[in-house]
Amino acid sequence: MTIPQELIRKKRDGGVLSPQAIGEFVTGVVSGAVSDAQISAFCMASLLQGLSAQETAQLTMAMAQSGTVLHWGDLAPKIVDKHSTGGVGDKTSLMIAPIVAACGLYVPMIAGRGLGHTGGTIDKLEAIPGFRTALPLDEFQRIVRDIGCAIIGQTRELAPADKRIYAVRDVTATVESVPLITASILSKKLAAGLSGLVIDVKYGNGAFMQDLTRAEELAASLQKVAAQAGLNLIPVLSDMNQVLGHAAGNSVEIIEAVEYLTGIYREPRMHDLTILLSAQMLVLGGAAGDLEEARAKALYALETGRAAEIFARMVAAQGGLGDILENPTKTIGQAPVIKKICADRDGVLSAMNTRDIGILLVQLKAGRARVEDSIDPHVGLTSIAPLGAICKAGETVLAEIHLRHAEDFDPMHAAYLSAIKIN
Repeated sequence: MTIPQELIRKKRDGGVLSPQAIGEFVTGVVSGAVSDAQISAFCMASLLQGLSAQETAQLTMAMAQSGTVLHWGDLAPKIVDKHSTGGVGDKTSLMIAPIVAACGLYVPMIAGRGLGHTGGTIDKLEAIPGFRTALPLDEFQRIVRDIGCAIIGQTRELAPADKRIYAVRDVTATVESVPLITASILSKKLAAGLSGLVIDVKYGNGAFMQDLTRAEELAASLQKVAAQAGLNLIPVLSDMNQVLGHAAGNSVEIIEAVEYLTGIYREPRMHDLTILLSAQMLVLGGAAGDLEEARAKALYALETGRAAEIFARMVAAQGGLGDILENPTKTIGQAPVIKKICADRDGVLSAMNTRDIGILLVQLKAGRARVEDSIDPHVGLTSIAPLGAICKAGETVLAEIHLRHAEDFDPMHAAYLSAIKIN
């Protein structure tokens, strides 16, 4: 048996870890025999020295098998999911799950909370009164079978080793490690019993992988490890140099998702990405022969209202109160203060520091600076102007900011203006 400090020493010095040593380390993470300090040291050594493809695959499989692995029986070939590596305003999961379910596949989505400056699907869904993101696994599987999709947070049963390692990475500056990101994402997805997975790998100033080359490295790592684990995976590289959609926050993103599903408004850039990711999932799950057919099916699910209906049924099945489709703002509520941020000069909106806008949202309490922080579900940004918008000083609305307290407006107004560039 390899004791944790010897495994850490070996990786620190650039050695290659055996499958047995990795397995024993993961077992110790779950049992508590491995301390937080040792997890931290292992993560830092892995970040600095790297893990080989084989080591990453072994770590992924050990983490996936560290708890319950779901089995779907006759549904297995049709079990697909989508994952995003994180961004600002990225609410595509909320639309993709019901779109794909409306086309005959099954989406058991295990989503995360906000991490750093990026928003989390679970935090957004919890803005819906009564919505339960923590479900017993048998109920989770029943809802997926009955409705076609369900979205929950990571449970204690599924990949518990990842849950503990993930928490340590968040506070030890080891989030950016490509092997650790790969193992974290894929361990949860393998534990969910997927047959196919589409990964939206973000790059740009609002992504963890700001450089396109690093994003391509992560995409290649995910594909390689997924292939070794027998999981069909398609990576899609997408831009995060501006907020995705016109809203960023929690309740405001739920409202935008409902407006998208019901056809009230579909922001073009977000619509393109949503349909592309949905189409890739439909091809992976065998619901369409090629991307052209898959796009047509995804659009049909939207236009007929079938996807919106499935979203409403999922919300109700997971305890959400009120008629989410009829009047989402009334159902969810909104912040007491809403103010406009207007352009301070004439010109064209030419650049956006998306990470800084994400940090602004954390300062508003739409995200967490620390794990124990509570979230205000109603604060956030709406009517976010896209890059290329023509601006007139004092008239063009760059965004509307939703606040708990009016006195927060001036500093947040200044912070937003400093995060954009008008030329």
